[in-house]
Amino acid sequence: MSNPPAPKKMPVLFVGHGSPMNAIESNTFTRVLEKLGPALPRPQAICVVSAHWVTRGSQVLAAEWPRTIHDFYGFPKPLYEVQYPAPGAPELAKRLAFEHHLAPDQKWGLDHGAWSVLRHMYPEADVPVFQVSLDQTRTFAEHLALGRELQKMRERGILILGSGNLVHNLHKMNWELPHAAYPWATEFDQIVKHAIEQRDTEKLAAPEQWGPNLLAEAHPTLEHYAPILYCVSATDAGEQVSYPYEGIEFGSVSMRTVLFQPAGAPLF
Repeated sequence: MSNPPAPKKMPVLFVGHGSPMNAIESNTFTRVLEKLGPALPRPQAICVVSAHWVTRGSQVLAAEWPRTIHDFYGFPKPLYEVQYPAPGAPELAKRLAFEHHLAPDQKWGLDHGAWSVLRHMYPEADVPVFQVSLDQTRTFAEHLALGRELQKMRERGILILGSGNLVHNLHKMNWELPHAAYPWATEFDQIVKHAIEQRDTEKLAAPEQWGPNLLAEAHPTLEHYAPILYCVSATDAGEQVSYPYEGIEFGSVSMRTVLFQPAGAPLF
């Protein structure tokens, strides 16, 4: 399948990336990613906002050839042997840093929130990739504000990819529930889905209003939630929302993938 012609504005994609093992496994989720790459317009570059790069102050990866980071422990050896040698986009990153007061970074690379997804979507590793970090000093409202600023990248042929999980509680994972969900996980996933469809950024910026206990169950820490804020705020109210993949695994990890496209674009 060849990519469709590039639109005036690129889509935005949020992927619930789940276990690092998805990088080397073939399953229903990874087969959806394999189809997504050719189905989307071919990007000039990809900007990843990953749950796995958290910093003090917003940074942007400006490396010419980003290293592949194996930022996980206790997995089989073949996973640590995977390399994703995509080029960086240093000039785009430096422009972004200048326009939005971000600090350019040369030391980070592509963490598994990026490459475990991209190696299925773009297996040739021939699309330039750079990352924007999650600034832990920002409020959710400030994350949304930066996402709105990044929206103009879409008109330059850049695909914005948020990588996290709408529900992410590793402490509550139950290996006997590979394709089932705890009620609270389903509840939070559906609430966030509704807020996304309503473009309700006020509620997305204050998820504690859905119940502090519910939020604590869904996200003991919030770095896997934050990337969806960038995706929603980088889109317009009239854009189409679809879900190339959805479901909750092991009781407490939402794999929901959200695709935002300009009105009239073919739905995946």
